[in-house]
Amino acid sequence: MEAERAAEEHLRNQGFDLVTRNFRARTGEIDLIMSKATLLIFVEVRYRTNPNYGTGADSISRSKQQKIIRTAKMFLQKNGKRWSQYRFDVVSIGNDIHWISDAFTLD
Repeated sequence: MEAERAAEEHLRNQGFDLVTRNFRARTGEIDLIMSKATLLIFVEVRYRTNPNYGTGADSISRSKQQKIIRTAKMFLQKNGKRWSQYRFDVVSIGNDIHWISDAFTLD
């Protein structure tokens, strides 16, 4: 998807490396997983063509957050030993790119 590629490029320009795209588990999917040193970020990418309906980040419900969290836990169970920190970010793409670091937490 074009929006995911734009988000990936934006994060690469910030010094992050791609770990994987479109990680799927029975619990859901994570658009991008990126890393920098010991930090791993799980990235939800949202695309909005009409700003009158809010940003892409506004469309991430608590239920969607829970799916992402459960899927991230599945990823960490298999691959988490390389990173000591992680977080959940959102990249909202419309007329520009808006990166929200630590967009939501496990709470």
